[in-house]
Amino acid sequence: MENIGKTLYVTDLDGTLLNRRERINPESIDIINHLVGQGMLFTYATARSLVSASVVTKGLITDIPVIIYNGASIIHPGTGKCLSSVSFSAQEADFASETLRAHGISPLVYAYVDGVERVSWDTTRENNGIKYYLSRRTIDPRLRPLDGGKGLYDGEVFYYTCIGEKEEMMSVYKTFSADKRYRCTLQQELYRTEYWCEIMPVRATKAEAIRTLKKLWNCDRIVSFGDAVNDIPMFEISDECYAVANAVPELKRLATGVIGDNEHDGVAKWLSLHALVK
Repeated sequence: MENIGKTLYVTDLDGTLLNRRERINPESIDIINHLVGQGMLFTYATARSLVSASVVTKGLITDIPVIIYNGASIIHPGTGKCLSSVSFSAQEADFASETLRAHGISPLVYAYVDGVERVSWDTTRENNGIKYYLSRRTIDPRLRPLDGGKGLYDGEVFYYTCIGEKEEMMSVYKTFSADKRYRCTLQQELYRTEYWCEIMPVRATKAEAIRTLKKLWNCDRIVSFGDAVNDIPMFEISDECYAVANAVPELKRLATGVIGDNEHDGVAKWLSLHALVK
């Protein structure tokens, strides 16, 4: 491999590096860890929290900070130190909560409450999608169940996740995507019928977080991997970008190339052939 050492490799997790069982194939872990040991600069950018991402990436060596919450935070996985974070202003948070109430939506609210990261929700309004989300995170220390929803929007809010049927999520998406203060994504949950509408501050994108990390780590180039529409901003600022075979058509159209799918080590196999190390 050519020895230039200033390329940062960034991958999405769900649907890209993770298989259908929400884990990384052992072969992928072996390949990536070997390359990291040789000096490859590698990280991930995900919609997940660090708590959730740490579970599904167990065994993977991540020596540099990772990007979580679709770019709302950059954090070092080993120390928990936050290098960068973006939250809603008080006015933005108030408008968002009022708008969601008007649409009859009870979201999962991600916020720092008394300085502690929490995920709050109204236990009296759990639909099947929210129940499934919670069933995958039974020991998550962030969980803050609220009977009746009092205090749902407390704290410094930085992210909303709305889960439900496509039609009701589309209504929320249209409202927030038309407002320049917010960034909003809508996509169907992997391997499920529900749709997720996620609302973030406009400054919270994988692209902006990658730009920040690129500067912090003195990198010259970005090579990224993804599968979904929330990876589009990341692809747009990458020097090279590769869509896995199972990616949505919109992402494939932007890609430098299409590689193997998430079930068959597509990202790791590409890296084994092309990654540049120090």
